[in-house]
Amino acid sequence: MSKKNEADALKEELFFSPKHANYICTEKEIAAADKFCVDYMKYLNECRTEREACAYTIALAEKQGYKPFDKNAKYKAGDKVYSSIHNKAVILCTIGKKSAAEGVRILAAHIDSPRLDLKPNPLYEKAELGYFKTHYYGGIKKYQWPTIPLALHGVIYKQDGTQVNVRIGDAEGEPKFVITDLLPHLDKQQADRPMNKVIQGEELNILIGSRPFGKEPGDKMVKLALMKLLNEKYGIVEADFQSAELEAVPAYPATDIGFDRSLIGSYGHDDRVCAYPSIMAAFAVKKPEYTTVTVLTDKEETGSDGNTGLQSAYLKHFISDIGALEGVPGRDVIRNSQCLSADVNAGFDPTFPSVMEENNCAYLNRGIVLTKYTGGGGKYSTNDANAEFVSKIRIAFNNADVVWQTGELGKVDEGGGGTVAKYIANLGADVVDVGVPVLSMHAPYEVVAKTDVYMAFKGFKAFLEY
Repeated sequence: MSKKNEADALKEELFFSPKHANYICTEKEIAAADKFCVDYMKYLNECRTEREACAYTIALAEKQGYKPFDKNAKYKAGDKVYSSIHNKAVILCTIGKKSAAEGVRILAAHIDSPRLDLKPNPLYEKAELGYFKTHYYGGIKKYQWPTIPLALHGVIYKQDGTQVNVRIGDAEGEPKFVITDLLPHLDKQQADRPMNKVIQGEELNILIGSRPFGKEPGDKMVKLALMKLLNEKYGIVEADFQSAELEAVPAYPATDIGFDRSLIGSYGHDDRVCAYPSIMAAFAVKKPEYTTVTVLTDKEETGSDGNTGLQSAYLKHFISDIGALEGVPGRDVIRNSQCLSADVNAGFDPTFPSVMEENNCAYLNRGIVLTKYTGGGGKYSTNDANAEFVSKIRIAFNNADVVWQTGELGKVDEGGGGTVAKYIANLGADVVDVGVPVLSMHAPYEVVAKTDVYMAFKGFKAFLEY
């Protein structure tokens, strides 16, 4: 063996060198990834909000034999149950062969995404144009939201308690909505604003109509005409907006990106690109050794507060109820449990390389990324997974031929971000972040690689079976 060949062999043995999945996977597995993503794209198109994702997941689960959880019932290994949390979060659970005293396996993803929420009194008229006022939700670049087609999704509760479902702007032939922007000929003052104020929060006003009611001029006649249309379509009056949750989201479908169709462009990859593989992994594990708990939570983008976010007690209570089936205290179940916080990380973008440290960032098509810690600065506000647990995940992934990599969210002191990992770790479980790398994260149109989506499914399944 020549010195050069000897060195190459030694490098292969000793160096950690993540590779493009195409160099590792068989053609059959690449085809499986493409097929898996057909249904994932359908999921993206159907689930534009956390409510829709919750309902869609329950419908899929019921077809798989899942039943509503009853804490007073008796369950055996292989039984499948679910719990809906205020129609905005959901837990899927398969009872394992081992006692709950040995812990459960938790997958935790979130199903909310950055968006624009309508204010409680949103409808107004100005210069004979009708608008909705919004309050943005989550970390967005506000300048990205004007001049794109928007759809409206959500629920309205009327005075009599009747629920009205709203979904308009996605289907072919339906009207869209839009936020306008200044023309470049007149934007000198706007262009002098700092980047985070080019578009300000109170300028995210959605244009919804312009024709007045009747033929006689009068005050607020466009608003009246719009309210009349809404009354005819949904049976609502203006006061009903006060008991509504209406979300404006991008009105374009998930699509293949690239000549080779290797990528997916869509709204909502963060974090539905981890939620959908989590669901499919939960379905794929029929009779696990350990009880599996897959939680799809809400409110992650705004700090996980509220009774549908993971700073609330609903997951802890559910796990305690699982333990109570065997007379095991909930704290004993949780302290022996292990969790993958299934959330995305930023993919390396060669157009903007300066924010990344290239040896410790995630790349598209190199598989799922294990993020040992998130947070910012000196690892503030994070769960920092211990080496013992990371070792177990590494072994599980490698044994299952999962393509994976490690990464941080940008350079030290460049920024940072958080996930739900720390809230589950605070309960006493071992937790580490594992998810799909994303380009243009938090934008109205994000990009992921199909092989990475499929590796999320493989990795999550391997964890539940380990």
